[in-house]
Amino acid sequence: MKGEVKWTGAGGYVGTASSGKSFGIYGDSSPSPTEMVIHAHAACSLIDVIDGLKHRIANVEYATVEIEVEMAEKVPKVFTSVNMNYIIKGDVPEALVRRLIESSHERYCRVGIMITRSGASLDWSLDMRT
Repeated sequence: MKGEVKWTGAGGYVGTASSGKSFGIYGDSSPSPTEMVIHAHAACSLIDVIDGLKHRIANVEYATVEIEVEMAEKVPKVFTSVNMNYIIKGDVPEALVRRLIESSHERYCRVGIMITRSGASLDWSLDMRT
């Protein structure tokens, strides 16, 4: 995996992945690196859940993850705790969704595993809606 980040002056920074995809960082209309990390964690896990639903994906009407992070008071202000609330609406088995969330956090979501292995605690909840 390769990429680069360029300073654009007053406009912040632009990251470019080896795939050629570009994205703003730390500008007037783009997130900070810390915001990007926590959103990457939520996206990574939600992708695992949605991918795991496979043949039941047509039954999912809505899926989101609300995420809240606490950080250390002193610099470098690392994440100390992460709380994720999954909200899934649709006709899918709750037990399956719970297993997919657990598998994501324990095995598949690299971003989240990096965060928890650095010492942050992780709590999650599931709000199933039909």
